[in-house]
Amino acid sequence: MRLVVIAIGRLKQGPERELAERYRERFDDTGRKLGFRGLEIHEIPESRAREAATRMAEEAAEISALIPEKHVLIALDERGKSIDSAAFAQHLGRFRDEARDVIFVIGGADGLSPELRRKAKLTIAFGAATWPHQMVRVMLLEQIYRAATILAGHPYHRA
Repeated sequence: MRLVVIAIGRLKQGPERELAERYRERFDDTGRKLGFRGLEIHEIPESRAREAATRMAEEAAEISALIPEKHVLIALDERGKSIDSAAFAQHLGRFRDEARDVIFVIGGADGLSPELRRKAKLTIAFGAATWPHQMVRVMLLEQIYRAATILAGHPYHRA
């Protein structure tokens, strides 16, 4: 199974990009042994439309164009469910057996369109706080890596 992160906005050169890349590389090493075929990241430029609804619709269209068939869609949204790392790993392990691709979507400053949120099999939040989408991407990649270590029985995660 392949994991894909589709994110609105670009990570500029600097510590966020370096940290994101570090977790992606760590996941590739661990995930391959667990039957994951890799972790791809697609960055979509933020819409320049004046109205928030139009921006969300344009960004949703760009995201949807990258979503393949036979997938599980996971939305990262502040209205989502807060789950712990062990539950996240359980979801990822179950989805690995159900789908060819697991797609994580991170919206821009206005969030995800209601249509994309409805299509998601799982909607998660990293707590009640509002986070910049760049930080959400780093936290997501760390949680994906952590989930792989939990599934592999590696001591990175200390429950």
